[in-house]
Amino acid sequence: MDEAQYRPCRFADKLRPQRNTFKNILKIKNLHDLEVFVSAAEQGSLSAAARQLDLSPALASACLKRLEGELGSPLMVRSTRSLRLTLEGERLLPAARLALSGLRNAVEEIATGRRIVRDHLQISMPSDLGRNLLLGWLDDFQARYPEVTFRLELSDRPADIYRQPVDLAIRYGVQADSGLVALPLLPGNRRLLCAAPDYLARHGAPASPADLATHNCLRFRVADGLHEQWRFERNGEDIRVSVDGDRISDDGDAVRRWAVAGRGIAYKSRLDVVPDLLAGRLVALCPEWAGESAPLSLLCADRRQLSPTVVLLRSHLVDCCQKLDKKLG
Repeated sequence: MDEAQYRPCRFADKLRPQRNTFKNILKIKNLHDLEVFVSAAEQGSLSAAARQLDLSPALASACLKRLEGELGSPLMVRSTRSLRLTLEGERLLPAARLALSGLRNAVEEIATGRRIVRDHLQISMPSDLGRNLLLGWLDDFQARYPEVTFRLELSDRPADIYRQPVDLAIRYGVQADSGLVALPLLPGNRRLLCAAPDYLARHGAPASPADLATHNCLRFRVADGLHEQWRFERNGEDIRVSVDGDRISDDGDAVRRWAVAGRGIAYKSRLDVVPDLLAGRLVALCPEWAGESAPLSLLCADRRQLSPTVVLLRSHLVDCCQKLDKKLG
C-alpha cells in the first residue's frame, strides 16, 4: 500500500507506548501465556479463557502471572466476579492479537503450502451505513475469506479506538488530527437533501436551501451536538441554513427511515441513500447545491495494524463504495 495513503501519526508521545508493545512481546518466553492473556481479555474472564484453552483455572492464572512478571507490569485487575485491563494491558492487547494471528497464519501456510487469510477484526461503524450496506459487503468478504471473523459495533457515537476493544473504525467526516491512521474509502462523498415523493406531493419541493425554513427537517444528534446548521455550496458561494422540525434522533438509520416514510426532509450522506434514490423511495433535492463534504475513511490506531487482512478488506470496501456511488452517475 502506498505510504502516501496513510495519515501521519503526529502525537508521538501518545503512540510511543503502543510501538513499544511489539518490543515487549519479543521478551515473552512462552507464547502460550500471551494466548491466555488475549483469551481472558476477549472473554472478560480468566476462568472462561481457561475453559476455551482447555486449561485448569490455576494454570491459566499462573500463565498470566508469569506474563506480567516478564513484562514487569500488571495487565489485568482481577476479582472473583470481574476482570478489566490495566492501561498496560490495553496497550498490549492489539499487538498481542496481531502477533498471535500472524504466527498462526505463518505456521499453517508452511504446513499446507497455501496462503491463509485468517483474522478476527473488531470494527466500529455508523448505524445506517452498517445495517444497510456494510453488513452485506462484509458477508461478501467472508464468503471469499471464510476464516476471517468479525465483531461489529454499530453506533453513530464515535468509538475511542485507544480505550475500547476496537481494531478498526469506519467513519464519515474530515477526521481531527488525533494521530489515527486514516485510509480513504470514498473521499468524494457528500451530504445531500432528500425526501420521499409522498412528502413532496403534500408539501412541495424546496427551490433552494433557503426554503428549508418552511419545511419539516429531520435532524440528527451526535456526541458533538445537534446538527441543525446545514451547509451548502454553489459556484464558490458557501451558505449555512438553520433548520427546524418535529423529529430528532441520534441514530442515522432512524432519520433515513423517517425520510422514506414521508415524515420530512433529511440531510444524509449520499452513500447512505443511494439504494433509496435508485428505487425511487427518496428524491434528491436542490441538486445544483452541493452538500458538505462527508468523506468515508477506515481508521486504526497504528499502521502496524494494517495486516494483510485489513489491506484486503479496505480494498474490498473501496470497490463496493465506488460501484454503488457510480450507479447514481
